Amino acid sequence: MVYQAADSRYATMKYNRTGRSGLLLPAISLGLWHNFGGVDVYENGLAMLRRAFDLGITHFDLANNYGPPAGSAETMFGRVLKSDFAPYRDEMIISTKAGYYMWEGPYGEWGSKKYLVSSLDQSLKRMGLDYVDIFYHHRPDPNTPLEETIGALDLIVRQGKALYVGVSNYKAEEMARAIEIANGLGTPLLIHQPSYSMLNRWIEDGLQDVLEQNGVGSIVFSPLAQGMLSDKYLNGIPQDSRAGGSSVFLSEKNLTPELVDKLRQLNEVAAGRGQSLAQMALAWVLRGGRVTSALIGASRVSQVEDSVAALNNLEFSPEELAEIETILKG
Repeated sequence: MVYQAADSRYATMKYNRTGRSGLLLPAISLGLWHNFGGVDVYENGLAMLRRAFDLGITHFDLANNYGPPAGSAETMFGRVLKSDFAPYRDEMIISTKAGYYMWEGPYGEWGSKKYLVSSLDQSLKRMGLDYVDIFYHHRPDPNTPLEETIGALDLIVRQGKALYVGVSNYKAEEMARAIEIANGLGTPLLIHQPSYSMLNRWIEDGLQDVLEQNGVGSIVFSPLAQGMLSDKYLNGIPQDSRAGGSSVFLSEKNLTPELVDKLRQLNEVAAGRGQSLAQMALAWVLRGGRVTSALIGASRVSQVEDSVAALNNLEFSPEELAEIETILKG
């Protein structure tokens, strides 16, 4: 059956301007870090992508190494682009990244011009695209001069392989210098992609100020702290959960009794707002307009739907914010 996007797809989604640019991003974006690789069920990923677009999620975020195996998420997305999304390409923001290990030898990771240009060429082939909307340097490179890395991003835009460029995981001082270099080249950095959640607030210590002062947007990943900010772990650790499995990003030792107690208290605050804990966590990172978009992951369609429903209540009273702070600091 030929896919036809919902006529109502733009009826309720909220779109935010990305820094000082013309680009609007949906408040909720979908990342393909997990559950869209070659080891995953294609039909499930297809259903999530279709439902996301029908709900107004126009931004799909990938990276060269997403899978597993590495590269397979881009291959999967390319297949969907060809079969379902081709008529809607100009309505979509498609991003990818390079920076982590991708192939053997000295040019298979980090931030050299050689690696970044080669990696994007490979990504475009896997997805069947002439260009991506956003291309990111995925992580700072301690050895390659920042001028070379940012210069490669400038080159990629001038080659027409990306409309915009950004970075991910840069700290405040690194970001300020990257912005300066990019502005000097005439290709401003559009966006930064850092981790951020109620349990991980490092970007509040300077980075957000740098972004605002320079008109750079932000899209935050892991807004649910790898699923800890959900109802999944309020009553033990399910065996099929990330913490109950072999994830290198979340393990049972992260879920201390003290943290679980905080999660239960936060869940009560969320219930008072008419939200799940996950929905409140998404609303919280979007509070005040300092974050352009919250980047979610999903393993089933209902998670996409629940995340988008968080936009039904983005406002926090001073009392709610104070109560959340008290719980987090307790």
